[in-house]
Amino acid sequence: MLRNNHKLTPCGRTRREFLWEAGGGFAGTALAGMLAADGFFASRACGAETINPLAAKAPHSTPRAKSVIFLFMYGGPSQVDLWDPKPELTKRNGEPMPNLDADPLFKVRNPGKLLGSTRTFRPAGECGLPVSDLYPHLSGCVDEMSVIRSMYADSFAHGSGLLQMNTGFLRQGHPSCGSWINYGLGTANQNLPGYVVLLDHRGGPITGPPNWSSGYMPASYQGTQFRTSGTPIADLRSAIDLSGARQREQLDLLKTLNVRHREQRPGESELQARIDSYELAFRMQQHAPEAVDVGSESAATHELYGLDDKQTEKFGRRCLLARRLVERGVRFVQVYSGGGHSEQTWDAHSDVNKNHERHCRNTDKPIAGLLKDLKSRGLLDETLVVWTGEFGRTPTAQNGKGRDHSPRGFSAWLAGGGVKGGQAIGATDDLGFAAVENKVHVHDLHATILHLLGIDHELLTYFHGGRDMRLTDVEGRVVQEVLG
Repeated sequence: MLRNNHKLTPCGRTRREFLWEAGGGFAGTALAGMLAADGFFASRACGAETINPLAAKAPHSTPRAKSVIFLFMYGGPSQVDLWDPKPELTKRNGEPMPNLDADPLFKVRNPGKLLGSTRTFRPAGECGLPVSDLYPHLSGCVDEMSVIRSMYADSFAHGSGLLQMNTGFLRQGHPSCGSWINYGLGTANQNLPGYVVLLDHRGGPITGPPNWSSGYMPASYQGTQFRTSGTPIADLRSAIDLSGARQREQLDLLKTLNVRHREQRPGESELQARIDSYELAFRMQQHAPEAVDVGSESAATHELYGLDDKQTEKFGRRCLLARRLVERGVRFVQVYSGGGHSEQTWDAHSDVNKNHERHCRNTDKPIAGLLKDLKSRGLLDETLVVWTGEFGRTPTAQNGKGRDHSPRGFSAWLAGGGVKGGQAIGATDDLGFAAVENKVHVHDLHATILHLLGIDHELLTYFHGGRDMRLTDVEGRVVQEVLG
């Protein structure tokens, strides 16, 4: 077919039009290549798979921290008995909850009577920040801490509260904070997982593995549970005694078959993750046992973490192991205090003093030992330590001596890794019921953690469900006061 003496291409355009448009495309391709070479596109993380998903990646900006130790007090520690002294609450002990119905922030069903804290708060450190007598060892580390007294979350329930603190969302299926960091930065040690979870010896949190899941991301980014003694990972060793060379031959054959299987099913990240997990497990057979061998530490280090005391030994071992892991390049280590249900966690419904005396006794010296040990080794400047629960507790009494759940206002703290220590940020009301000054949502905490690692929380995205997903969803701000 002819038109104006120019032949038409199958798309209905002339050859002259085709060459003109194609020329623009060639120029665009060249421009994209040059911009990529200059690092222009490196500022945005995307969901494309790489040959090694855990290879170290450059952050968006200069990081203040290289790794995170996330101390999770499962069950909901009481802010008014630990970090947020309330003289007015003590003064009005036993009185009915004030009529604050005019402000929807303070509306609560069956509020009960006010329960003043019986704890003693004394100024600690050079900064003079008041700390409860439940934490005598940690009070000596307060100059390293930035205590956020104005945290708030969106759920009263443990399950959804745990998920939000870990993943940013109230429902299952989303990647955890550690997975996002693993995805964005990779790991500095290819012989160990980039994300390790150390559960309480009494059990895991109520919602289980979704708290350290990679959600819709490739499974390579999920957390790996470690034991604190013996074989660090279940079934790490072969059931039959094979030589390293024979295992290598088997893995090579298995990899060949799995790659062939994967090539026929593009887009199924679980297949690549399975291949990667076999290879990582083979390397971990040699390196993981050494990483968890706390017996190689000095007697003084054991004493620092409380390993010589039956009440602190188990949590102290987890804290010491966390230090050994970040020292070896693991990017994110989460350490749980509290496991199972009820009084085995920080869930102080029946007697807040009895509950918190037990759990603070178990964790006080180990956490203080961790901070001191990191600092003495020059690791605190590059390791961000985070302490929090899924929510706080009410200033009113439950069952006479206990406190109920309260996400409206609670405390968390950060230390090391670029944090300005020796300060309290934000405030709850005079009774400790709700955050009222410089409120910090869970999304804000996550944004701040990412920022200290050199990651822009708005640029760390993964395309899923038709949109770019984020750890902070469509919210979140960096808490500038935290930054040193």
